[in-house]
Amino acid sequence: MWRKASVAALLALVVGCLYHGCPEQLLQYISPDGLQSSPQSEPRLERVISDAWDSLITLPARQWSRVAVGVNACVDVVMSGVGLLQALALEPGGGLDHEVLHSKEDLREAFVHYMERGAAAERFFSDKEVFRRIARAAAEYPGAKLYVGGNAALIGQKLATYPELMVLLCGPVGPKLHEMLDEQIVVPPGSLQETDEYHLILEYKAGEQWGSTRAPQANRFIFSHDVSNGEMSSLETFVASLEEFQPDLVVLSGLHMMEGQGRQLWEERLKEAVAAISDIRKDIPIHLELASMTDKDYMNSIMQEVMPIVSSVGLNEQELLFLSQAGGGPHAHLAGWEGVPAVGQVSDILLWILERHGRSDPSSEAELTRVHFHTLAYHVLATVDGYWANQEAAVAAGARVASSQACGTRVVDVAKTELKAPLHFHSSDSEPRVALTLEPTAPVTAWRRGNVTFHMTPVLVCKRPLRTVGLGDAISAEGLVYSEFKSQQNF
Repeated sequence: MWRKASVAALLALVVGCLYHGCPEQLLQYISPDGLQSSPQSEPRLERVISDAWDSLITLPARQWSRVAVGVNACVDVVMSGVGLLQALALEPGGGLDHEVLHSKEDLREAFVHYMERGAAAERFFSDKEVFRRIARAAAEYPGAKLYVGGNAALIGQKLATYPELMVLLCGPVGPKLHEMLDEQIVVPPGSLQETDEYHLILEYKAGEQWGSTRAPQANRFIFSHDVSNGEMSSLETFVASLEEFQPDLVVLSGLHMMEGQGRQLWEERLKEAVAAISDIRKDIPIHLELASMTDKDYMNSIMQEVMPIVSSVGLNEQELLFLSQAGGGPHAHLAGWEGVPAVGQVSDILLWILERHGRSDPSSEAELTRVHFHTLAYHVLATVDGYWANQEAAVAAGARVASSQACGTRVVDVAKTELKAPLHFHSSDSEPRVALTLEPTAPVTAWRRGNVTFHMTPVLVCKRPLRTVGLGDAISAEGLVYSEFKSQQNF
């Protein structure tokens, strides 16, 4: 009897904390992990959230039928990062970031730099012959696996899981990649090439140690010597294919690959990319998927020249902060996020993007009306009012696929996940700001700032992720599937 009474009291305390706040000293006793210890404490918060997602995630009234995706595609070689570095006879040591990798020692230092932070990164390896030797060692490494790679190809693969969707993929598609692509994906002849581009994905697990370096969470470090994707050589083929394919949505990725080619190339090629993108019919929404970058001038050029001519952008916490640092936006003074990014700070930067480079001002000529932000613990969708529908379902769908795909399950297995999102947060880091609460039974929290609406939902974080590569692409693809676009209209 006393045990049932204790459990009931504990549950009552949890509910009280959710709605009225809770002293920090008590939080350690009523965390989601703590609730798992007794079968009488079910349902866990994770179960409540997962069930609520299933109820609210519904497809929009008007769905996409034809989606064109481009332009980066490759074969990913996925393996243990520490294992490969050891196979290359490299010794553990201190970390140091490098914008471009020129040697095996640069690779070791950059890998350690990001492993000790548990952060994802992607770098260009400049020496073609050294990269080939490393790639050969990687292919021969026990347990190395080959997967479809490149943001465009991964987004295309995810979209192709919906049988009613026809997907066009443009990118450097070699014979191995073509063999691995879903049969529902159409590849134009101009995108086919004789050899594949390979990217090496060095993964590490949460708590994994190499020398004195210990990973705080699971993630991956990507590097390649990829000239075809680096020059976005398929972009013109992509745009030329749209007239015949007649898509109702275009997804563009791969701009980050040009960064490693040097300033002279990316300055010239970015102008050509802007001209090509501008040729796409104005009534077709364009989603731009960003990825890891280090050159502030290049990122600033993308903000100034590309963002205003696309409808939607997808990015993670590193890309969001770097974007703000490059453009002198909110919280640009932060060297990096400390733990889980504060929702209020994220909200400030998202609003700044839509105000500075989007159409939050009705008189603006910019096309950008939607930003999909994702981090390990939660996702936020920010949209200008009047342009997008079904965004509550879209953000929840993105979070749900992050949970299931990371754990390698078809649906969310709550026993394999944990809640890391804040239960209480603010709409902004400065005044005026509103105190907000995550309600597990209605796990999408919405708020407005001017004519921009924000939808936030937690992620049920996989405790033992099987594969982290491509999660951001799956999240953006799923969010787009559940999004409904309204033609650009006057307010």
